[in-house]
Amino acid sequence: MGNDIKEVAKKTIKNLFIKNIEPTPNEYHKEFCIIAKEYKLNAKECTQFKELVSRLNNEEQEEIKSKNITTFEDMIPILLNRVATKNLKTLTSLFKESMTPSISIGLDDKITKFSVKIGNSPALLFEEEIQKEMQSFITNRFEADKKVVQEKTAEIAKLVTLMGKHLNEAISSSGDSGVEVSNIKDEIQAINLTDNGIKELTTLQSKLINAAMSIENEMTNVGEKLSSGKDKVQELEDKVKTLEEQLSKTKEENLKDHLTGLLTRKAYEYEAKKTEENYKRNDTQYAIVFFDIDHFKAINDKYGHAGGDMILSTFGKILSKYTRDMDIVGRYGGEEFIAIIHFNLKRELLKYLKRIKSIVTQNNFIYEKKKIKITFSAGVTIRNDHESYDSAIQKADMLLYKAKEEGRNKIILEDNTVI
Repeated sequence: MGNDIKEVAKKTIKNLFIKNIEPTPNEYHKEFCIIAKEYKLNAKECTQFKELVSRLNNEEQEEIKSKNITTFEDMIPILLNRVATKNLKTLTSLFKESMTPSISIGLDDKITKFSVKIGNSPALLFEEEIQKEMQSFITNRFEADKKVVQEKTAEIAKLVTLMGKHLNEAISSSGDSGVEVSNIKDEIQAINLTDNGIKELTTLQSKLINAAMSIENEMTNVGEKLSSGKDKVQELEDKVKTLEEQLSKTKEENLKDHLTGLLTRKAYEYEAKKTEENYKRNDTQYAIVFFDIDHFKAINDKYGHAGGDMILSTFGKILSKYTRDMDIVGRYGGEEFIAIIHFNLKRELLKYLKRIKSIVTQNNFIYEKKKIKITFSAGVTIRNDHESYDSAIQKADMLLYKAKEEGRNKIILEDNTVI
């Protein structure tokens, strides 16, 4: 065993010399593990790296594989992208609030248990199954709120209809009663009493007339009040209609990103799912394009968040204007955008990509009279080159990061075409 290690060490130094590579600890470790494998020597330092990689999430493992990372030192930049566990407590609290219905007052036991689980172990937020479960809760939250609003709106409409019916009946009834009382009054007034000896009857006649007049006046007042009430019911019906229109508008706004006017990520994924179903039925050709604005953090640092928001908004408007209605474009998150572009011939896709790049890079973005030049990177995949939509979008994401690593301001397609 000791002799094997010595041989591996000697050959490692020799190989580094032949390859003209500086024998730094990191380079030595890489070469040592390669030679150790040839000698079938299970060095602890080499196996530890593989064990650590196996404990990372799928996305991190894919990045390590694509970049051919084999040492702990090269892995550090990837691990630094992770959110510190101590910073996740606030995030877990926000997730709990986002999953809890805001109108429906009921809190499902499942949400409570889930909140306790991620509260006790915030790092679970990185698990794919946990993220799917959270997405399910958030979807249910919207459905629960929508159901309550629909039920309340239906109850108001039912009440308004019932009140209107009763008021119409009351108005009609009061009108008929008023006429009847008025007729009684006229009959009493028509009685001819000339005998001064019958004072009681005269007094009774006077009381009946006064009573009839009082009833008539009261019925008139009631009729006026009921008519006024009917107007208020109509006003309430109009308000209910306005509320329904506002709810419909709010639903539409929830599908659009407030800053760029593009689809939100959730709305994009819904449309992407429909596109994928159409692809499977009709074999419709489409490409997935991942956009990312270059050096966006530097823009935010220099011009502030207002300047950064202007860049995002303008970039979104460019994508919206120059992407056809039949295609799909959305804000994926932060400075990342995504599009699904249908095409028949590849040159159509290239024409679209070149047009977007030309418009963005050859024009200035204006903020507070300051001209700002921006560029973007993008990765592009074609759906029928992959077994699934998930595979295609993951590859597009990897090509985007490849464009970033190779200097930015470029669009890379899977066939190595670079724009």
